[in-house]
Amino acid sequence: MRDNKQPILSIKELNRYIKMMLEGSERLQNVWVRGEISNFTHHSSGHMYFTLKDADSRLKSIMFASYNQRMGFIPREGTKVLACGNISVYERDGQYQFYVTQMQPDGIGSLYLAFEQLKKKLEGEGLFAPVRKKPIPRFPKAIGVITSPTGAAVRDIIITLQRRHPSVPVLLYPVLVQGTQAAPSIIKAIQEMNALGEVDVLIVGRGGGSLEELWAFNEEAVARAIAASNLPIISAVGHETDFTIADFVADLRAATPTAAAELAVTHHMELKQQLTYLQQQLYAGLTGQLGRNKERLKRLQRSPYLTNPRRQLLQQQAERLDRLKEQLAYKLKNRLARSQERLMRSERRMAVFNPKEQIAFSRSRLETVNRRLSLSTQTITKRKKQELISAIRQLDALSPLKIMQRGYGLVYDEKEKQLVKSVQQVQLGDILKLRLIDGRIDCHVWSMEEKTNDKSGTNNA
Repeated sequence: MRDNKQPILSIKELNRYIKMMLEGSERLQNVWVRGEISNFTHHSSGHMYFTLKDADSRLKSIMFASYNQRMGFIPREGTKVLACGNISVYERDGQYQFYVTQMQPDGIGSLYLAFEQLKKKLEGEGLFAPVRKKPIPRFPKAIGVITSPTGAAVRDIIITLQRRHPSVPVLLYPVLVQGTQAAPSIIKAIQEMNALGEVDVLIVGRGGGSLEELWAFNEEAVARAIAASNLPIISAVGHETDFTIADFVADLRAATPTAAAELAVTHHMELKQQLTYLQQQLYAGLTGQLGRNKERLKRLQRSPYLTNPRRQLLQQQAERLDRLKEQLAYKLKNRLARSQERLMRSERRMAVFNPKEQIAFSRSRLETVNRRLSLSTQTITKRKKQELISAIRQLDALSPLKIMQRGYGLVYDEKEKQLVKSVQQVQLGDILKLRLIDGRIDCHVWSMEEKTNDKSGTNNA
């Protein structure tokens, strides 16, 4: 029978628990498997549903559109592939599935892994960064083509260049594009075309092929030669779905060799149309400017200064001169009157502030102040002297020495730090210091008498 303590799970809870267990296993995350595709369905949503099988087993799989859009090939029924992904459970059906994130045709696994490793390395060094890419000249004087002299790519490039801009010369540097000697051949061509300095841009590429056939353009040495080139480079390797390391390092990637030629030069008909448009704009601008200048000239011809220059220039200037003379005379007269008035006011102020009268008044005032100061000084001195004599008398009356002259003395403790004012501060046997007017006496207490307010009168100790 069932243990009452054991919980009862729903199917959903059980499937969810199994899903969590599978997704929590590191061994089942980012796992690579090899198999053949069957029951392949490419849904309208972009997701791919299929089964991976081998001779002994099958694995239901799914690859979402966000991942399969980056693949360089389209899977088909019966295609043998290498797939990477995670194992999880589809909760609704309770069936575990392989969720694929990467896929490649089987047989090129080592090359693909080498491609990914080199891509990650060079990207980390910044060789793919947009900031280091050189601009492609809009009107190149000459174009260099580095490719096989016998392939379809060179024919497509040259035909396209001649069709679009037949006046631009093309320099072909034949190289090997496949095999072990292809990479050194491409590197040498890039370096020598840079040293030659007769072209403005390079097209480097070849026609389409398998990953092994395109591998020369995935070599690290070729990538570094492209990055080191002083000439801008357009990569034109394979078809639109083919991507190589050279595409990422090059200053511009073309989907095909024909597209590379189209990117390298502007079509001569486009240039002709642009020139025609600019010519029309220039003609319209000059025509408009000429019309505006003609209209301005007509206005000048109708101007009174040209039709009757004597009246407009001489008579008007003569009238203006007469008005200026009148204004000048009026302003001079007013200025002279104001100056005379200011002079009279200054003379009156100078009479009021005559130096002789100021000196006599100041001398009389100084004598008065001196007499007043002398009288005040005598009064203050007399008062201060009286205050000083009074203060001296008060100090003398309050001086302890005066009291001591009448037979009084001061009693201190043995260390002379405290004045003894009461018998309660003294004990039998204490040594006291008695200070008199003419010296000091050391005393030893043998007896004490304390004055009290009770009826017995005194208390002897």
